[in-house]
Amino acid sequence: MPKKKKKSGSGKKGKKGKLAKMTEEERIVYLEQQALAEEEMRKKKEDMLTQYLKDKLTKEEKFTRFNLNKINNQWRAIMRESKSKELRRDIEILSQTFERVVDRKDSVIQSLAKDIAEAEEQFAMALRSHLENVDALIDLQRQRLSTLQSEYDTELEILKKEFDTERDLIVAQHKKEMTDLQDVMFAMEQNFQDREAEARQEFQSMRDEIKNKNLEEKHALRIQLEGAVEDLWRQFQQALKSYNESTEERKVAFENLKAKDEKSAKEIEMQMRKLQRISDQIAQLKAKMAQNSRECDERNHQIKNEREVILQHFHALKDRMNSMRDRERARLTKLTLQSNSAIKELQRVHDKGERILKLSEMCRKLETEEEKVLPFYASSLTEEEQQDVEAAVGEPPSEPLAEVMHEYVSLENFWKRYNKVLLDKLALEKERAGLMTENNQLRTLLKQYLDGISVNDEILSQVNPLFVVNHRTNVKLSVPVVDPRVRRPGQTVVEAAHVVKHNTMGGLLKRDMV
Repeated sequence: MPKKKKKSGSGKKGKKGKLAKMTEEERIVYLEQQALAEEEMRKKKEDMLTQYLKDKLTKEEKFTRFNLNKINNQWRAIMRESKSKELRRDIEILSQTFERVVDRKDSVIQSLAKDIAEAEEQFAMALRSHLENVDALIDLQRQRLSTLQSEYDTELEILKKEFDTERDLIVAQHKKEMTDLQDVMFAMEQNFQDREAEARQEFQSMRDEIKNKNLEEKHALRIQLEGAVEDLWRQFQQALKSYNESTEERKVAFENLKAKDEKSAKEIEMQMRKLQRISDQIAQLKAKMAQNSRECDERNHQIKNEREVILQHFHALKDRMNSMRDRERARLTKLTLQSNSAIKELQRVHDKGERILKLSEMCRKLETEEEKVLPFYASSLTEEEQQDVEAAVGEPPSEPLAEVMHEYVSLENFWKRYNKVLLDKLALEKERAGLMTENNQLRTLLKQYLDGISVNDEILSQVNPLFVVNHRTNVKLSVPVVDPRVRRPGQTVVEAAHVVKHNTMGGLLKRDMV
């Protein structure tokens, strides 16, 4: 791994000092090594990012499976609890129905034990009505159970279908996205390998071409220089002869200068070749650096674009997953609220049914023997009217109110008993009101009589029933005598003690009855 970077100031100073101490070739080699190290670090970072994304995807899949298993377990517990409550409620209803049937049969047996000869026909009628009621209750219970079972099966199938479709959609989408990512990774790797091979091949061909070109130029220069040297050598020999002939004295000095000149020429030629080689290398390296910089810029730009595209795709997938999670959480919350409201509503209906059953048990204890044997009064309609009613009930309903009425046809016997009790209640209330009125009248008469037998200033100053003038009293009696057996034409004289005695006894009896 590359070493950690030091502080910027000290790092730049150390790098400048190190580069200043290096030669040109060492500096180029050092810069190339540094560029290769940076490229390797960038590849390692890309590999780490890819591995991080893969690990995150596997974790999300694991969490998804865990949450699905958790939801399934919770649903199983809720369904078991609701089914157990429903079974307990059915058992309680059946037990109460059984107790009601047993009580009714006991009452029938007791009434038959008292008077078997007279109640033979009534027993058969009661038994028949009892069996019809039991069959109706059983049919109603079976219909209710079949309806609940069908609703439960349909809802279960709908939930299964929705779950299967969502699971298939998520799995297919996951597979498709995985294949797309694998194709993208494979295409990126293949493109990178092709570009690297092309760059290596181009570099090798360019290097061989430059090397061959340098060798040819060197060979041509060598041939040209050899021809020039030969010409100069001939001219030099001729000049040397003439010079030797003309001047012999300067020959030694000339030889020395010639040796120095040859040595200087060799040094100059060697330096020129070295300078030419260095200038060629510099130009070649500049061209290579420019080409590498262009390729690196293009490659970096392309990689940045691909990275942006992958990041956008990743964010889009993450947003879709978050939206899906929020939608599923909202659906689960809604389902939980609806299930809680349904449980509360069913509990309310259950409590209401239990209260009705308790009231029915209390009312059953107050029923008479006749009501136990004949709970439903006979219809007052004729046979033709009864047939017309049955035909009207059998016709299909044409209005919403008629449809609702058809749903409650099975409660007709219940409404019969209810109406009978309501009529009895109204008759008793009316009779009680009449008795209360009569009792008040009798109390008034008693008060008038007591006021009449008392003699004092306060009584005499007021109206008095015993103060009679011209066969008339100044008190208006509240209850006139209307019975024709005791009514007489003209004036009526009744002994006060007789009236008080009979009115007092009648008032007491009526008050006891009330």
